Amino acid sequence: MHMADALVAPAVAGTMYACSAAAAAYSIKKVREDDDPKKIPVMGVMGAFVFATQMINFTIPGTGSSGHLCGGMLLTALLGPYAAFLTMIGVLLIQCLLFADGGLLALGCNIWNMAFYGCFLGAFLIWRPMMKKGMSRAKIIVASVIGCMLSLQFGAFSVTLETLVSGITELPFTTFVATMQPIHLAIGLVEGLITAAVLLFVYEARPELLQSSQEKKSRMSLKGTIVALFVAAVVIGGGVSLFASSHPDGLEWSIEKITGSTELEADSDVYDSAADIQEKTALLPDYAFKNSDSTLGTTFSGIVGGVVVIAVCVGACYAFRFFRKRKVS
Repeated sequence: MHMADALVAPAVAGTMYACSAAAAAYSIKKVREDDDPKKIPVMGVMGAFVFATQMINFTIPGTGSSGHLCGGMLLTALLGPYAAFLTMIGVLLIQCLLFADGGLLALGCNIWNMAFYGCFLGAFLIWRPMMKKGMSRAKIIVASVIGCMLSLQFGAFSVTLETLVSGITELPFTTFVATMQPIHLAIGLVEGLITAAVLLFVYEARPELLQSSQEKKSRMSLKGTIVALFVAAVVIGGGVSLFASSHPDGLEWSIEKITGSTELEADSDVYDSAADIQEKTALLPDYAFKNSDSTLGTTFSGIVGGVVVIAVCVGACYAFRFFRKRKVS
C-alpha cells in the first residue's frame, strides 16, 4: 500500500507529514513515560521482522493481485500502540530512503495509512477491549483477523481520500473506492492469519511480551524468543522473499484496473526534487543491486534492511532515552 509521490499533491503530502509528526511526537511522550526496557530489543527485532514480511507479497487467488503485511496490528499487540507506531515509522523510513519503496513526498501519507490505523485502532478498538478479561488462543486469532481487516479498510479508504483531495482525476473517487476496499479486505484476512500465527508463537514462548497478557508460564527465555524472531526475520527477508508474488499489490492493482497502468506520472519541481533526493539515498532500489537482476540483490537487501531497521529502532531508543529507568533482567 506504499503510495508513490504522483498520488498526492504537495499540500496534502505536507498535511499528512504534519499529522504523522504530531502522532509521533505524542508517541514519544507516552513511550518516555513507560518503564519497560524489554521493549528495546523487541522493537528492534520486530521492526526487522515486519520489514522482512513486507518483502513477501502473497497472491490473492483469482484476482491477479497480491498483498503484504502492514504490521501495525502485530506490533501493537507486542509493544503497545506508541512504541509500535514509532517502530513502524522506522520500518517505513528505511523502506523509503534505502529501497525507494513509497515516495519521499508521500512518506507522511504512508506512515498514516499503514502505521496509524494498525497501531492505534488495532490497540484501542480491538486488542485491549478483547483481552481485557484475559487472553486465549481463540481471542488472539479473532483479534488479529478483525484488527488487520479493519485497519486495512481504514488505510485503503485513507488512500482514496488523499487522492481525492489531491485532485488526482485519473482515479475517480467512487470507482477507486469500489476497487480498493474489496481487494484490501482479502489482503487484511491473510495478514490477520499470519499475524495470529506469530502472536500465538509469542503467547506460547513468552506470553508476558504480549500487551494485556495475564499470568502464564513462559516456555522460552526472553533472549531465546528474541533470537528465534531474529532468525525468522533473516530467513524470511534473505530467503523466502525470493518467492514473493510478482503480481501488483492491492494499490497498484487498483490503479491498473482504472488507468491501465500501475503508476501515474507527475511533473513539477517539487516531485522532481523529491525524486532526486530519493535517488541519492536509495542504494538498493526495489530491493536489488542497482542495474542488476541478480537474486543475490534481493537476499542482500532483505538481510541488510533488517539489520538497518534494528539499528535505527534500538538507536532511537537510546537517542530519545526511552525505557531508561531499569536494566533488562
